[in-house]
Amino acid sequence: MNNRNTTIAGIGAICVAIGSVLTAMFDGDPATVADFGSAIAAVIAGVGLILAKDAKTVDPAPTQPTTPNA
Repeated sequence: MNNRNTTIAGIGAICVAIGSVLTAMFDGDPATVADFGSAIAAVIAGVGLILAKDAKTVDPAPTQPTTPNA
């Protein structure tokens, strides 16, 4: 959880996946079928976003002045 943007995106992906399955299961229409395969894929992607190591900027090491070889 290094970057809040990717963490929020991961939580959102998980919530949408679970919400779509619950909506399909409890909408009262027997013809509606929940797509568990895509829901599992979305949950795995959400977990990946939560655990992602975001890019960090690294300050370059200070350079030492060189002396000419005599």
